[in-house]
Amino acid sequence: MSKLTDLPKRILIGRALRSDKLGETLLPKRIALPVFASDPLSSVAYAPGQVMIVLSVAGASAYSYSPWITIAIIVLMFTVVASYRQNVHAYPSGGGDYEVATTNLGPKAGLTVASALLVDYVLTVAVSISSGVENLGSAVPFFVEHKTLCAVAIILLLTLMNLRGVRESGKLFAIPTYVFVGGVFAMIIWGAYRGLVLGDDMKAPTAGYEVHAEHTGLAGFALVFLLLRAFSDGCAALTGVEAISNGVPAFRKPKSRNAASTLALMGGLAVTMFVGIITLAIVTDVKMAENPARDLLDKGVALGSDYTQNPVISQVAAAVFGDGSILFVVLAAATALVLFLAANTAYNGFPLLGSILAQDRYLPRQLHTRGDRLAFSNGIVLLAGAAAVLVYIYGADSTRLIQLYIVGVFVSFTLSQTGMVRHWNRHLATERDPAARRRMVRARAINTFGAFFTGLVLVVVLLTKFTHGAWVALLGMVIFYVTMTAIRRHYDGVSEELAAATEQLDEEEVRPSRVHSIVLVSKVHKPTLRALAYAKLMRSHRLEAVSISVDPAETKALQAVWHERGIDVPLKILDSPYREITRPVIDYVKGLRRESPRDVVSVYIPEYVVGHWYEHLLHNQSALRLKGRLLFTPGVMVTSVPWQLDSSELARKRARKRAEWNAPGAVRRGPVTPPKSERTGAKSQTPGR
Repeated sequence: MSKLTDLPKRILIGRALRSDKLGETLLPKRIALPVFASDPLSSVAYAPGQVMIVLSVAGASAYSYSPWITIAIIVLMFTVVASYRQNVHAYPSGGGDYEVATTNLGPKAGLTVASALLVDYVLTVAVSISSGVENLGSAVPFFVEHKTLCAVAIILLLTLMNLRGVRESGKLFAIPTYVFVGGVFAMIIWGAYRGLVLGDDMKAPTAGYEVHAEHTGLAGFALVFLLLRAFSDGCAALTGVEAISNGVPAFRKPKSRNAASTLALMGGLAVTMFVGIITLAIVTDVKMAENPARDLLDKGVALGSDYTQNPVISQVAAAVFGDGSILFVVLAAATALVLFLAANTAYNGFPLLGSILAQDRYLPRQLHTRGDRLAFSNGIVLLAGAAAVLVYIYGADSTRLIQLYIVGVFVSFTLSQTGMVRHWNRHLATERDPAARRRMVRARAINTFGAFFTGLVLVVVLLTKFTHGAWVALLGMVIFYVTMTAIRRHYDGVSEELAAATEQLDEEEVRPSRVHSIVLVSKVHKPTLRALAYAKLMRSHRLEAVSISVDPAETKALQAVWHERGIDVPLKILDSPYREITRPVIDYVKGLRRESPRDVVSVYIPEYVVGHWYEHLLHNQSALRLKGRLLFTPGVMVTSVPWQLDSSELARKRARKRAEWNAPGAVRRGPVTPPKSERTGAKSQTPGR
């Protein structure tokens, strides 16, 4: 990094951390709760409102069905929490639903789950930020008047905070989350005391309004469909539950037990707050409508486009604490903050899942690289960009965005729990200890019920939300699936072509024709063998291979293969505690120059060449950066030792044919077909013209 950009980066993000400091970033339960559970905890701020908005289609009288919908959501929440407690114990590595589905149902099921989760994480950021802006707008109108701008600005701020590292962002997020939880419980307790003990008649600001029913007297299938749609919208309260199973590696030891305890605590808090808010909403006579300007009436007159509909939690707080009171303002601010911070669940889940997928060669390798603060910086930036685009397209409208929501999460719920059933079946087939078998049978029963219930909810969500926007989420899942499949196909093709065969390679295949002093090595494959063979032909004073140790396991594997193949070139390992590739090489070369200032150091970099521009995006550009730095180091010569892949050879042939076709005076005999790029032109040029 240049000195020009180094200072601002250090001010905004902080000093780089060594790789061996990764353990210090692990989270205790008190910090893990706001980091991983802020999404389901904060969803109680908008999930009750979505239930009431859907029911308002049939008029205010339909609100009487909300307690039954609430009970169904509670049962579903406890089922999902109990199911995921089994997941974190069985799969503590952090792969979560993706690992469960891949291991037990196969790669295609795992890729489907991954696609669903990636879409859901992007939507989590968009919905949470948009809803937070709307809640903050109930106290500060400026935020509602400039929703899109404020939402994008908050996404950028959250991105910066997460780039500083999980632990630091967790400390920043803990206080608003606990203030929000405390404020909601205070509102529930004070509201219950006023209503049950003091007998106060609490009324929401919209209590005096009427709701214009678009469909009156619904019965039979129409009523059932309406209730199912209200239930599916209320299921937004469950989003983010899976994030804890994906984030088990971020917990302190014992990881699985701490993650399971956090899950149970999160489930209890979310259910209590959801029930309390929707109960107070009914008691205080809150009115909500999908189109409030038209469907909310004041003495028979529509409120008009100037009216701004405040969320349910804001209206309940106004009824319980008093509109404009200190407690009302505090809760409104805390609600907005925790909704902003709820996006942090996705900021932790998306980069971690992206890293796992990159390691499995389904996403670009850059997503597996940790940044200066040991966070997966590339994944964080990618998530922020996708969420910002979505917020801009939908105008930061949470009511429109939420229609895209929860499809992905219930796809992952269902496949994950189905995979867990197969997991227990496989272990029960070999387990003989009666106590262990009883535990497994109990766990299997929980996961079986979870798979059935979440699968049923998935069908309901698809039926009720598809035409309202859920198709966009499904389209996003398909795009992710196809893209990741293509990336995996590319990486597999490259690995197969570069893999060094066990038998001796043909000498002509690897023999270059230039001198070499130092061979930079990352793996033992064809480009490396070509560079080594090239070096042996040169009269170098000293020949050695140099590798940078970023991952100890990979370095150990490299040394084992090196000795196994009996390569007669000494291998030197340069340690890189900050995961840098360029700087250790530069320092080592400069050290050689200091030892022998009159000598010339030649560095040869083996690399493979792809044929399409878009394939370059899937590979690190470390060789390019390294060459750029070495070229400015006095007394150092740099040579690339390329290995052309099949795709680059095809591209070269096409370019040669195109050049021959366009060559002046070219002789073309017979019905020669020009290159495709030439056939698409408006006119063809004949020779000599």
